[in-house]
Amino acid sequence: MTEAETGKPQKRIVVRPNGPYRVEGGIPLVRKTQVVSEYGEPLTWKTEGQIETEEPYFLCRCGHSQDKPFCDGMHKKVGFDGTETADTGNTADRQVIYPGGVNIVVKRDYSLCCESGYCATRETDIEKLTPQTGDTLIRSQVMAMIERCPSGSFAYSLEEGGEDIEPDYPQQIAVTTEITDEGPIQGPLWVTGNIPVERSDGKPLETRNRVTLCCCGLSKNKPLCDGAHRAAETERLRQQKGKQ
Repeated sequence: MTEAETGKPQKRIVVRPNGPYRVEGGIPLVRKTQVVSEYGEPLTWKTEGQIETEEPYFLCRCGHSQDKPFCDGMHKKVGFDGTETADTGNTADRQVIYPGGVNIVVKRDYSLCCESGYCATRETDIEKLTPQTGDTLIRSQVMAMIERCPSGSFAYSLEEGGEDIEPDYPQQIAVTTEITDEGPIQGPLWVTGNIPVERSDGKPLETRNRVTLCCCGLSKNKPLCDGAHRAAETERLRQQKGKQ
């Protein structure tokens, strides 16, 4: 239903020109942290609690706010260039199919990848596992890995031409923490539940169940995360340790 029909603000995220994300419609904001193996392999996500918000609220996009995850206006002081370059087309038109799937069709949209690491372990990855999906346990493992991919770069269906099967995620925004060898770092904003995202020029991105938004200001695929924060944050932690 529309905003006019319900009398309530529509749930949506609006990208401000060279500025923050304006979040409308009372979308819950939570914290989530990666759960990793003893080898540092991402396994799943742990919800750490909800963050109190106003209506609307504004989330930092430049990475310089001193009040993260909220915007404090620093984008103006640092001259943040938030030019958006992410493709506004449909992921179905960009997907490639990994060959060899048995009772599963594994798909990949490389333009959405945020390098979160759920698609691989120290010994294998989804591409290598796909030809082995005649084994039910391996097929189940591939499905689980795909469903934990926060960006939706990976997807699957049960037959060629079939509808992608998506996890039943709530409508919310998660402020994520990733676990690295150097320590915890801030990850992207993880938007779930088919919340519309509107570019600063008014053009909508495709509404998807899983979207990862850049909040460090470094992505080359704004407003989407491309994993650029990881190298910058791990280097910052290394420098901090070097000073101790």
